Amino acid sequence: MIKRLIIFAIFLLIFVLFIAYARGYRLDVKKKSLTPTGIIAVTSNPRAAKIYVNGELKGATDMSLTLPPGSYSIDVKKDGYLDWKRTIVLKGELVMVADAYLFPQNSSLTPLTNLGVGKIVAIDQTDKLLLFSQMGQEDKDGIYVFDQSKKPFSLFPPLKLLILKKNLPAGVDLLTTAVTFSPDYKEGIFEFSGENIQSVAYDMGFDEEIKSPFDVTTSQESLKKAWDTERAKEAQKILEALPKLLQPIASDSFHIISFSPDKTKFLYEVNQNEVLPPVITPGLISANQEKEDRNLKTGSFYTYDIKEDKNFRLNIKDEEFADKKDAENSLANWKDNIESYVMWYPDSRHIVLNELNQISVMEFDNTNKQVIYSGPHEQRFLNVTTDGKLLVLVNLNPSINKSPDVYAVGVR
Repeated sequence: MIKRLIIFAIFLLIFVLFIAYARGYRLDVKKKSLTPTGIIAVTSNPRAAKIYVNGELKGATDMSLTLPPGSYSIDVKKDGYLDWKRTIVLKGELVMVADAYLFPQNSSLTPLTNLGVGKIVAIDQTDKLLLFSQMGQEDKDGIYVFDQSKKPFSLFPPLKLLILKKNLPAGVDLLTTAVTFSPDYKEGIFEFSGENIQSVAYDMGFDEEIKSPFDVTTSQESLKKAWDTERAKEAQKILEALPKLLQPIASDSFHIISFSPDKTKFLYEVNQNEVLPPVITPGLISANQEKEDRNLKTGSFYTYDIKEDKNFRLNIKDEEFADKKDAENSLANWKDNIESYVMWYPDSRHIVLNELNQISVMEFDNTNKQVIYSGPHEQRFLNVTTDGKLLVLVNLNPSINKSPDVYAVGVR
């Protein structure tokens, strides 16, 4: 009987030790006790990057590090890529993830058009762009639809003619065209003007070439009003999808600029000082540890993580976007067209910043800001494709080419 009790006691001890080990406890010889540990899982894209913990090389991604509780500086480095860094406070029995997205030090530049693009407008919430070409070539000047989702050598080319300038009233200046999109972004009202001509408006869809556009000059206001009503309904649905505590604040105190591609986060601008109340209490275990800012300040930009109830203020300075000496890049201009200057990267973890002389990227929690492109480009346009490329306007030979063209900047 005693022998059985001893065997049972040994089995129970081994079982307890096994459970403790699985939960992260390790034997501390100096303290002569079991000490809780945690795990930091370090991954990267691309893989096989070096991992440094507090400056000491520990291995290569992807790997998990079992460490005692404490604060750790994690650096991920790979030749040819920008370094990534994060500080993690590790607690016993917890698993923290350090997922590094590495951007190349030298990006590639690939031409996508040869039209001479004088004006470009993104069709919101789609992968399509409107390109306006006015180079004095009768058979080429016009409006084109560029579909980013289609590759240059696919069965259906990415560039498609919408309408030639010669099919519009004589004297129209394509570069002054104003476009208002329908709520479903399948059509738009194009308002054309020019010297010594009366303004005219046409309703045009984006699916096929148009030779005889539909004139809506006299009815455009009623059509826009109907579209505004539909947009208001959609905006209300977005507010209703937010946590109930945030709905009145979102309605009264800030403007949602855009949702991340995976719809788990959103970028917004504050128009009235407010304090953002906690939605999830207590906070989630192993949630993002970066410092939050729930004191909303008028004119500032923030990102909110819906899943983790985390709110981060973006360190965006006016002088990084607007040259006050240049009327075209005035402070009002960049904030009035904020979607062209601050946008989500397709991974839903990064924010792309179209700054004065460069393009930068930062994580949505305001960390790891890095310059990813400072080559030639015109600041008035930037777009990000679904496969992670940047679309910019570049004129590499201005002595010959009157207008720039669209180029893809490879940053992954």
